[in-house]
Amino acid sequence: MKLFGPVFLVVLASSLMLGQSSSPDNTGSADATAKIADQIKSLQDAMAQQQKQIEMLQQQLAEQKNAQAKVVDATYTAPSPATTTVASDVQEKPGESPLSFRIGGAEFTPGGFVDFENIFRSTNTTNAASTSFGSIPFSNTPQGHLTEYRSTGQYSRFNLNIDTTFKENKVRAYIEGDLNGNDAGNVFVGTNPHTARLRLYWLDLRRGQWEFLGGQAWGLMTPNRTGLSPMPSDLALTLGEDANVHVGINHTRAGTFRAVWHANDKFAWGLGIENAQQFVGNEVLFPAAFNSATNAQQFVGGQFDNNTGGGTSGIPNVAPDLNTKLAWDSDLAGRHYHVELGGMLTTVKTSIVPTGGATAFTSHSKVGGGAQAAFNFELMKNVRFLANGLYGTGLGRYMIGLAPQAVVAPIVAGAGFDASPSLVHAGTGTVGFELLPMPKTQLGLYYGGLYAQRNFFPDLTAGGAGPCAGKPCVGFGGNETGAANQNRAIQQGTLDWTQTFWKSPQYGAVLLVTQYSYLTRSPWFVNVAAGNPKNAHLSMGYLSVRYVLP
Repeated sequence: MKLFGPVFLVVLASSLMLGQSSSPDNTGSADATAKIADQIKSLQDAMAQQQKQIEMLQQQLAEQKNAQAKVVDATYTAPSPATTTVASDVQEKPGESPLSFRIGGAEFTPGGFVDFENIFRSTNTTNAASTSFGSIPFSNTPQGHLTEYRSTGQYSRFNLNIDTTFKENKVRAYIEGDLNGNDAGNVFVGTNPHTARLRLYWLDLRRGQWEFLGGQAWGLMTPNRTGLSPMPSDLALTLGEDANVHVGINHTRAGTFRAVWHANDKFAWGLGIENAQQFVGNEVLFPAAFNSATNAQQFVGGQFDNNTGGGTSGIPNVAPDLNTKLAWDSDLAGRHYHVELGGMLTTVKTSIVPTGGATAFTSHSKVGGGAQAAFNFELMKNVRFLANGLYGTGLGRYMIGLAPQAVVAPIVAGAGFDASPSLVHAGTGTVGFELLPMPKTQLGLYYGGLYAQRNFFPDLTAGGAGPCAGKPCVGFGGNETGAANQNRAIQQGTLDWTQTFWKSPQYGAVLLVTQYSYLTRSPWFVNVAAGNPKNAHLSMGYLSVRYVLP
């Protein structure tokens, strides 16, 4: 309608000019005809000029529409129906944020939150924002009788989302970090100089039915709320405040590359590779003949990550882990439904010189893997049920590192002994409910558990007596000494409550985030005769006041 004004003025002016040129007098008709021709020529020139102006206005209007479309396209990853808390709402709408800015055709949106966190634990786990579930102290230790309190801002988070389009390609880059890195031993003495760490850093490109992602991201086996989206708001990670992920939720954040085929709006299939790590934690005992660092050719312990630092980033890995997952989303009777099935393969390899006078290296490898499943759906309005699980061999690293990937078994080789890896079976899972009883109140109730199967052998390379066929036990779950860290089962029950005090799409939100959890830890072997308890127990509470950036 705005274009009709200039056109109307031109037509009106031309009509007046023609009216003034009309005369009943026929004298000087040749001059009159020439004047009319000149006026028509002037009118044509004016209309041509006006047409150019109209085309310029149309071009400007089209550019404005394209710019608006880019802002809308930047949010092509749909937020989860279950994550209706203000944290996801504000961070998933970069076009509405006053912090957003443009450079060329790219939209930059900073995000994150400022967290003032208070933590109480009934036993001294020696942790701050992140709880080590696998080493909860027993009641026969001083730490089992000492409580701990922490007040910290280290769980605060920052991220940057970058969206752009290039021809038919939709591109999103995402980086996220927090202050929960490897702190110095004296971090709580004076100034609390918490260490920044990288959580996520990836680039995602989508073109037609295909999507490609590369970088450091939540692993493909991490349960989703919707589709196969890598965005944190689209993952089923509970509402909790603990910086460690809830027991029972399998996950990684590692270097990865994946390709996803979106057959339609409901079905997606992903294939990916992910960084591997030969992992045993501090729960595995190696055969005595192959456990001395003084003999590098026969030291198998240095070929596994023992979760204690000291250069474990250089652990040898024979191949990346391979994974795949199918996801299906639908709205049944107006309620969102998500189901997914996945599987993965992992490889372990060792190489040593056997004892008994051998001079050549021998190598042994094992391939493990397992299956994953997860689903969530709305039972009724504002009530959602979630469940996930993972079971397999050699997958303990994907279970918050609460079970070893493998052990090493001694085998007879000629006049001496060789050693070969043997994978550990383990399973983990979580069930939960999320409720929205009021628009500003969100509740979560979850239960998760882990089970690790024992895998141990008599140490043929060692002298002395023991319970394993007259020999000491090596491996996982069968040793009568140092068994406190060889966990058979870990369980966690949690109640979360998130309350929104204030919310604005332009200025962010203020939240109260609370969590209460009760955990138990049961090792494979307990020396009850020595007065050792069968289980370790922990109660812990979190209370945080959080400001979420718009």
